[in-house]
Amino acid sequence: MKFPAPLKSNSSKILLLGSGELGKEVIIEAQRLGIETIAVDSYVNAPASLVANKSYVINMKNKNEVLEVIKREKPDFILPEIEAISIDALFAAEEMGFCVIPNAEAVNKTMNRKNIRKFAAEDLGLKTSKYFFVKTYEELVKAADTLGYPCVIKPVMSSSGHGQSVARSKEDLTKSWEMAKEARGDASELIVEEFIKFDYEITLLTVRNQLETTFCEPIGHIQKDGDYIFSWQPMQMSQIALEKSKDIAKKITDGLGGRGLFGVELFVSGDEVYFSEVSPRPHDTGMVTMITQSQSEFALHVRAVLGLPLDFITYGAGASAAYKAKGDTFIPVIEADAGVFTKTSFLRVFGKPQSHVGRRMAVVLTFDKDDSSKALEQARELIGKITD
Repeated sequence: MKFPAPLKSNSSKILLLGSGELGKEVIIEAQRLGIETIAVDSYVNAPASLVANKSYVINMKNKNEVLEVIKREKPDFILPEIEAISIDALFAAEEMGFCVIPNAEAVNKTMNRKNIRKFAAEDLGLKTSKYFFVKTYEELVKAADTLGYPCVIKPVMSSSGHGQSVARSKEDLTKSWEMAKEARGDASELIVEEFIKFDYEITLLTVRNQLETTFCEPIGHIQKDGDYIFSWQPMQMSQIALEKSKDIAKKITDGLGGRGLFGVELFVSGDEVYFSEVSPRPHDTGMVTMITQSQSEFALHVRAVLGLPLDFITYGAGASAAYKAKGDTFIPVIEADAGVFTKTSFLRVFGKPQSHVGRRMAVVLTFDKDDSSKALEQARELIGKITD
């Protein structure tokens, strides 16, 4: 494969739609191969735009604005990084001959929980929790009463767990309804899910190109309010559960098609595995791969996009801890004790131009050669040494 220089008439171009902290790492990995990078988002100085060759600020939900940038830049590959973008623009771009990663229909299915759940459960026959889709509060009450309590309530479309809650009794439904309706994204319809009494949940990073599919070691994680706060790799699990997880991940990614890295989320109860969700791009829990693997999830994503080999080495166990802002400011400052920086740990600051309470601003990464529980223990300790 040839690797021309960026900003030339023959440059290879990647255009990123959505330019948060995950996209920033994708941009960095692409630039290591001489790829010209264009970061697009809805606000100025998004993390990926700070390191890209070019950047644009547009209304990401406006079909015409998205297409205008695509037609101007003529990228070789279009990488959606967030859910809140115009899917019509992606379909139109494909019709014009542009390559959307993994493909526009896969993005369409995965950006909406109704689409992907029906596809996984009804088309592919994967094991999932029981579920209902509702549009009114009365339908919510009926669905929750049918499934029983506790139950999980989510908007059909949101990012980073926004609007997601667990109703533990009928009295919680009003609050859950309000939380879902206030979420960014599409809250016109909600999904009400049976609460699976799982032992743990994992992300299985699954990478595919035209030649092969490969898997990273399973990643365990802890969520709060639907958003991850800790992850560790590898998650200790039975060989039976791991093989079932790989089988589900292979089926869902084969069904979606295309190339790139997918974050497949699964619930595990004993040796039983349930499909939860899938993201057709690097996953926030997968930031731990920046310290555990020779090729991080971001590097693997770029390799898959370019059709390069997907081999990598696993160095050992590791963990990540997300730092979330405690205040609101337009001049955010992350303060970290020197003890965060050791031979087995480091900090990544995302450089977001504004903070608000709960916004993810940085991540601590820790390493232990053999024991992910020790890496997680260290991550829990070190995240307490950071403030803003």
